Amino acid sequence: MGTRWAARGAYAAVCAVLLIGCQSAPGGGEEDGRLGEQRPAASPTAARASGYGAEFLGVDECSSFGRTSFTEASCAGERAAARVIARHDGTARDGPRCPATTDFVLHISEQHPSSDEDGDGVVPRGYACMRHLQPPHPGDPGGGGGPRTIVGDCVYDLGDGRVRETACDGGAEREPEFKVTKAVDDRSECPASTALYVRLGGASPVGCARPV
Repeated sequence: MGTRWAARGAYAAVCAVLLIGCQSAPGGGEEDGRLGEQRPAASPTAARASGYGAEFLGVDECSSFGRTSFTEASCAGERAAARVIARHDGTARDGPRCPATTDFVLHISEQHPSSDEDGDGVVPRGYACMRHLQPPHPGDPGGGGGPRTIVGDCVYDLGDGRVRETACDGGAEREPEFKVTKAVDDRSECPASTALYVRLGGASPVGCARPV
C-alpha cells in the first residue's frame, strides 16, 4: 500500500493531499482515503465485455481473478472472484468515491472489442468498486487495506509525517500503532486522547486516531 500523511498533536498541520488511485491488492486500496497517497490506475489489457449484463461489470456482476487483466464472470461460476458494489464512468480521481467497505477497485480502460454491451463497439473508461466474494475483506474496518481509510482502521508511523494502514489484529507484517476512532469535520472535535489526525475525505474528512 502507499503512504499517507498525517499530523500529530493539536497544533500539527494536516496535509490535504488526496489519494487518486485505488489499491488493487488484497491488503490495500484506491481512492481518496489517505493522506499523501497516490496510486497509479491499472490499465487492464484483457478487460472485455462478456455478455453477462447490459453494462460491462455493472453493479452486482462479478469479475474473474486478476487486477490488471480480468473479464466478467458469472457470479455462480468458479472463475468469479469479486462482486461489483458500485460502478462509475470516467476516472476515480474525478468521479464519486467508492463505498467505505470496498476491498479494491478495478480501473477499466476504454476498449474497442468486437462485441460489447450495447453493440457500439466501445467499452467506456470507468472504474468498478469491488467486494471479494469470500473473506478476507481488507476494506472492512481494521482489515488493513481497501481503497479508503475509515473509522476502525489502524495505521503505523513511517516517519516524516507519513503513515500506512495495517491490520488491527496484528496479523500483518507491521504492528498497528494508531487506530482511527472517530470521523469529524474539524480537528477541534477530536477527543483529548487523539494523537494523530488522518485525512479521510468525505463529509467528515478528519480522522481522530489514538495509540493502540
